[in-house]
Amino acid sequence: MNIPNDPIILLSFINMKLRDEFSDLDELCSSLCISRDEIERKLESVGYKYDKETNSFK
Repeated sequence: MNIPNDPIILLSFINMKLRDEFSDLDELCSSLCISRDEIERKLESVGYKYDKETNSFK
């Protein structure tokens, strides 16, 4: 799957997918065949971390 490169657009994309389609980040990454480490690293570079309780990056 082709995911957005821009971290802010990626944030919106990932949070939308988590809200609408996936119960957690691992399920999303597995289903889309993307690296959880890569997603977390990109989003942490702009100040966002995954929050398991809300199933979103904050």
